Amino acid sequence: MNWTELLSHKRYAQAQKSPDIRSSFQRDYDRIIFSSPFRRLQNKTQVFPLPGAQMVHNRLTHSLEVASVGRSIACRTVEKLAKKHPELKDRQSDIETIVSAACLAHDLGNPPFGHSGEDTISSFFRDGKGKELQSLVKPEQWSDLIAFEGNANAFRQLTHQFTGRRAGGFSLTSATLATLLKYPYPSYDKGNRKKYNVFYSEIEAFREVVEECGIPRLDDGHLVYARHPLSYMMEAADDICYLVLDMEDAHKRGIISTESIEQCFLSFFDPEKDKQFFAHKDKAYGEVSDTNERMAFLRATLINKLVNCVSDIFVKNYDRIMEGRFEKSLISHLPDFEKNALEKCRDASVKHIYRHPSVVKIELTGFNVIGTLLENFTDAVLNPNTPYNKKLLSLVPEQFKTESDEVYTRLQSAIDFISNMTDLYAVKLYKDLRGID
Repeated sequence: MNWTELLSHKRYAQAQKSPDIRSSFQRDYDRIIFSSPFRRLQNKTQVFPLPGAQMVHNRLTHSLEVASVGRSIACRTVEKLAKKHPELKDRQSDIETIVSAACLAHDLGNPPFGHSGEDTISSFFRDGKGKELQSLVKPEQWSDLIAFEGNANAFRQLTHQFTGRRAGGFSLTSATLATLLKYPYPSYDKGNRKKYNVFYSEIEAFREVVEECGIPRLDDGHLVYARHPLSYMMEAADDICYLVLDMEDAHKRGIISTESIEQCFLSFFDPEKDKQFFAHKDKAYGEVSDTNERMAFLRATLINKLVNCVSDIFVKNYDRIMEGRFEKSLISHLPDFEKNALEKCRDASVKHIYRHPSVVKIELTGFNVIGTLLENFTDAVLNPNTPYNKKLLSLVPEQFKTESDEVYTRLQSAIDFISNMTDLYAVKLYKDLRGID
């Protein structure tokens, strides 16, 4: 792969506009951050219930922080690569902006209630009442429905022409769209892989984007492509924020003790090799007594260390990445010391955070709310002429309606409507339909 093609500013499905003071990639960033789907992330669950007394992350604040970390990774990496590849220095601003724009957009396809929303949609078709629809769609389409994927839905959000909207969706550049593709293959060609980035309905958009960026196809028998090099930076930023900020939220909610989170964060620093850090820490602790501020200091220092680590990994594996031969994520290639610390923190997160009753209750709520809405609206789009379904469909915004007779397209229109809901709207509509005051 070469950077001239990888940084393509060609817009998907739209003619190029005359340049203004912003670069093409800055316009991508602005289009995302000013969009309604991005604003709706403020009322979508990250991990913990949406803020009450304690302020915790939602999908919006998470995405903003991922974009900040992603920009830092891109900056550090280009500065290191520029010693051998000086031509990259001229494109540093573009690379930073592409990565941060893709980071902003990476969660746009997530339905309400976090990952339990994805599981609910999948299980409705795989094990629930939607299972009887299998014979009405193609096998490639069915694979989308029984393994609904927020990553693929994000690519759809950005490229699909919803009713009444312009062609090409957000009409972002090929470089930004390709960077978003952590899993550059469709559901029916994912093999044993858990995740994928392309629904059957967006296959042609996917082909156009990756081929415009000069990304090679890895498997002649399957629609599997290499990853855009910048997607590794976006993924690393997301991984770092998940690890560190979920722990910080758990501490603020009193789920994890100060001693436990401090021990977790400090485990990434070697007392022998990181003496300067520990001296800095002792000085900071001498000045600051507030516990949350101390944890914020550790969080910031840890993120900075991990940013340096993953940028080093990218530089070390640069040739393999550019040849499409690099496997797994940057974070999975951490040195043994940091990798052991990471695994300990992940184990603690699974044990104390993701299985906490407040998190489990949100997931159970998601199953009930989204399951009920799916049952109602999938029946409505397939049988639109009954009195009840006519009233139901009158609640659906115009952009999510379709005139197509294809069952897959009709089902997608219902999923589009539900997956775009905020947690609060989904609960309100659920209560309205169930007659709950």
